[in-house]
Amino acid sequence: MSDIVKNILRKLKKNDLGVRLILALVFWLCLTLFLHFKQIKLDVIDLHSNSNRYVVSQINFDYPDDEATILSKQKKIADINSIYFIDAKQIKLKRINFENYLIDNPKWKNLPSISYEKMNDLVDRFENTLIASRFSDAKTIKRMKNHKIDITNYIALNHEHKKEFPLPKGYFSIFAKKLENVPEKTLDFMENYFEKNDYKLTLDYLTLSKVKKLIAKNVAQKYSHISAGELIIGSNEKVTTKHLAIMQAMKAALAKNRNLFEPLTILGNILMSFVFISLALFYLRLEQPKILKSIKQLSLIFIILILTLLSAKIMEFVLLKSTSSFVEATRYPIIVPFAALLFSILFNMRISLFFSAVLCIVVALSLAVEHTSFLTINLVTSLIVIVATKCMRKRTEVFIVCAKCMLGVIPIILASSFIKNRLFHLTLLTNITSSVFFLVIIGIMVVGLLPVLETIFDVLTDITLMEYMDPNNELLRRITLEIPGSYQHSLVLGNLAEAAAQEIHANALFCRVATLYHDIGKLTNPNYFIENQGSGVNIHQLLTPVESAEVIISHVTGGEMLAKKYRLPKQIIDIIKQHHGTTLVYYFYRKEMEIKEEIDQIDEVQFRYPGPKPRSKEAAIIMIADAMEAAARSLEEITEEILSSLINKVVKNRTDDGQFDECSLTFEEMKIVKKSIVRTLLLTRHSRIKYPEQKQEKLRFYLESYLADKSV
Repeated sequence: MSDIVKNILRKLKKNDLGVRLILALVFWLCLTLFLHFKQIKLDVIDLHSNSNRYVVSQINFDYPDDEATILSKQKKIADINSIYFIDAKQIKLKRINFENYLIDNPKWKNLPSISYEKMNDLVDRFENTLIASRFSDAKTIKRMKNHKIDITNYIALNHEHKKEFPLPKGYFSIFAKKLENVPEKTLDFMENYFEKNDYKLTLDYLTLSKVKKLIAKNVAQKYSHISAGELIIGSNEKVTTKHLAIMQAMKAALAKNRNLFEPLTILGNILMSFVFISLALFYLRLEQPKILKSIKQLSLIFIILILTLLSAKIMEFVLLKSTSSFVEATRYPIIVPFAALLFSILFNMRISLFFSAVLCIVVALSLAVEHTSFLTINLVTSLIVIVATKCMRKRTEVFIVCAKCMLGVIPIILASSFIKNRLFHLTLLTNITSSVFFLVIIGIMVVGLLPVLETIFDVLTDITLMEYMDPNNELLRRITLEIPGSYQHSLVLGNLAEAAAQEIHANALFCRVATLYHDIGKLTNPNYFIENQGSGVNIHQLLTPVESAEVIISHVTGGEMLAKKYRLPKQIIDIIKQHHGTTLVYYFYRKEMEIKEEIDQIDEVQFRYPGPKPRSKEAAIIMIADAMEAAARSLEEITEEILSSLINKVVKNRTDDGQFDECSLTFEEMKIVKKSIVRTLLLTRHSRIKYPEQKQEKLRFYLESYLADKSV
């Protein structure tokens, strides 16, 4: 799925302006529909409270009358009389008596085509039929049939008041229909015997209960009519669930009665949508121009906004169609923190703050909610999200942020209750419970959506970066075991780059993580790099300068291939490619110059890294820090003056070589980066105190004194 989206975005990138216009038009349409199809706003009335005003119907409508429905069900059930069955033990006894009768009266053998075994089989089937039979009055059976209840085994009784009764006339004819190829005389013989016996009825409570439930279930919902101007709730009348159901029905009727296709109404919503979209584009152009130039990031913003608006509409639909008690329990829906969380994690605090504020206004305008409380709760929780996600490093911390939001919601709910002159009320508990429900749902949705959005839109969040710092990461474990020298270099480089990035407000965590993987190409030929060589022979002594340079340069291209194999993020792959830019492998280039008599004979391209040059502040910082860390290792003495002079030379050489032409690092930021790297190197590579050597004579004196003491 993500590959398909990436291919589509890659094709559309050829015409960036056209793609931006398409995105804007799609979002414009979605926002217009969201604002246009809004529900009717009615004042919220607390369940079980006393109404402080009269509520009158604004329209003719029918509402679902639960009381009338219950009465109708009770009436239908009341028409169902008792259902009986014959106890199986009694039937068994009758069957034994019949067998004895057969033994005592052998005349039955004169019946045509019948044997004892066949007669016994017929009695078995008759016994099972009699056990399955149920008996009731004709009216009850007729009502069951009208309600499409199976009456196959039901027999009508005409003398229900009797305690014992013979089998109804015609019962054997019902039994005979289930048989094939049985002589009529045989059936008459059995009928004459069994119809002479009386049977005791037993009331079947279980079947009667099932029948009543089925009939009650088949009773349709009853509706009652209310005319426009009719009183719904009187002043100081206690509000019941019936009142809330009537209010919801009136709201639905008002919404249905609205003419949504009036030209002026449509035009007004189109203009309103245009105002919000223009405001967003103006903000992005002024404060976030890089995002405005990126199709992927613009698409991601629009998707987050559309998901939030869609969630809001679904929530509103559920509340409108739900029972009144559920609606009352969710009078303060929390929606906007969902977008605030995604914007804070995937973008930054500024974007999150701007779009959270806009969404609060847009959603409050469209949803049928209590505007004051909705705006307050959603805005406060969004601000808590923005502040709390500043240092988020784990996905599970999303739920911690939601818990912090809950701490902000409770005082607002209490304040709203106190303002209405209510200290404690049932709605207080339901409002808090519904808020917890909304925040939990938001947490689950964000945790579920984050990996999908990160993958599709190539977004590298702090949460993902922390996962790549895990020592149990397969690639990182290989680095520590196979190229420990390079790993130590990466750790020191990470400290330098992270500190410098913090000074200029670049992505410090990204610098630390990217440096861990920037030299993974050395895994291919670890012994060709001096930090991974032991005390053995330097392999480069056996190679020509061109061959050595080729091996050194290959750690960039090899690192890129290895990173793709292990599916590292694109941003880290860019650092692997850019941390050397297109610089010269100067050591071997110089050796080649010593061998060749003329410089024209040297192909400089063979000694340059493939690049590209650093294209971000983070890549430029890592390039400078990488060069400084390697150069500082060769220094015998570390002082601020020496390091400052060295970093000035390193930066000047790369600046003259045009390595920083494509990154956005300013001269002021470069100055800060250089100072930070020097300061960090001084702290990590400080000189130790040299202890004076003990003179030989003094050492001999101590030794002789010690031996003399031991000999005593």
